[in-house]
Amino acid sequence: MAEISGHTGLVELLGSPVEHSLSPAIHNCSFGELGIDAVYLVAEATPETVGDAIAGARALGLWGLNVTMPCKNAVIEHLDGLSPAAEIMGAVNTIAVEDGKLIGHNTDGAGLLRSVAEAGFDVVGKKMTVIGAGGAGSAVFTQAAVDGVGQISVFNARDEFFDATEERIRDLASRTGADVKLYDLGDTQVLAREIGESLVVVDATRVGMAPLEDQSNVQGEWLHAGQAVVDTVYHPLETKLLKIAAEAGATAIDGLGMLLWQAAIAEEIWFGRTMPVDVVRSRVFS
Repeated sequence: MAEISGHTGLVELLGSPVEHSLSPAIHNCSFGELGIDAVYLVAEATPETVGDAIAGARALGLWGLNVTMPCKNAVIEHLDGLSPAAEIMGAVNTIAVEDGKLIGHNTDGAGLLRSVAEAGFDVVGKKMTVIGAGGAGSAVFTQAAVDGVGQISVFNARDEFFDATEERIRDLASRTGADVKLYDLGDTQVLAREIGESLVVVDATRVGMAPLEDQSNVQGEWLHAGQAVVDTVYHPLETKLLKIAAEAGATAIDGLGMLLWQAAIAEEIWFGRTMPVDVVRSRVFS
């Protein structure tokens, strides 16, 4: 991070809780490497107070913002516009100042797809399976549809949100022309088939994170060499899913890739600069 002066800009993360966020370490390291005269801080905000936080950001002339849970949806009504992907997702994690207006973006799904591309996989026109249709999963399959992934199979527990998710996926397919279908996660026969046919498999659930470290939504015999298998969990770094993926000969991609690349894409939006991802990865996570 550059020395703070009267010219130093402020970028801030809004959400709750945010005190344990890795974003300040990631962005301040990157700002320092790139010579960007800015500092990245965090601030507590809830859906009830995020409007006041955005008004404060306008008044103080912040250079950009990130938004995390539980404010990704609630912040939208306080912005001046949305990117196409953020509009479809109905969720924002990055806010840019564009011609004096605050424009909401969502870099979560793009970050995961960038981590897959970094591993050497081109998903355009190919098949992908996404497990979990919550915030992370929705961002992934929405961005995949926008980016031209050929077929997207989404699996989610048949809970009280299943019907609403199915409607949202139909709307996504209509708006993007993508082949997106929702399945019941409890139907393991269909899950095994779709995973076996997919170039990329993404688990966007909490399975693999404490207290579910010894569990996986995927069985090793469903996987094979030539696939990319991604777990959005990054603590622990090697989940059970990634262990069995490696044993099956697939390329295992941990959740740090999504975390780093969504941050890198945010910096591209704010400053038009390319984050030195390898340097940040080595300094922040080694």
